[in-house]
Amino acid sequence: MLFLSTVALAAAPQGAGPEAGSAANGKVLFRKVGCFECHGYAGQGGRAGAPIAGLPLRAQDLIRYVRHPAGEMPAYTEKVVSDRELEDIYAYIRTLPSPKPVKDIPLLNKIKERQ
Repeated sequence: MLFLSTVALAAAPQGAGPEAGSAANGKVLFRKVGCFECHGYAGQGGRAGAPIAGLPLRAQDLIRYVRHPAGEMPAYTEKVVSDRELEDIYAYIRTLPSPKPVKDIPLLNKIKERQ
């Protein structure tokens, strides 16, 4: 677990700070609260939610957005998910790998070649 925490901190964007949070608990909460329903299990996004894997934001930015979102995302009050739980969800999101560039996905390259 210490290794994962070290990797997550090393991968944090500049200015992110050493926010605390349990990635293991965040993974459980990500599913329990229903984040996966719109953002996908891997944070890849989908029809109803933006991709969130690899986003360069801080825990406080995530908390602020979840409380007062733009677009179609519903607001989540502290009665639904606490700030501490959102810090754990943030820690989990930080463990999700960034999506591959399109040029590194063979199937998409084959489609481009046919056009």
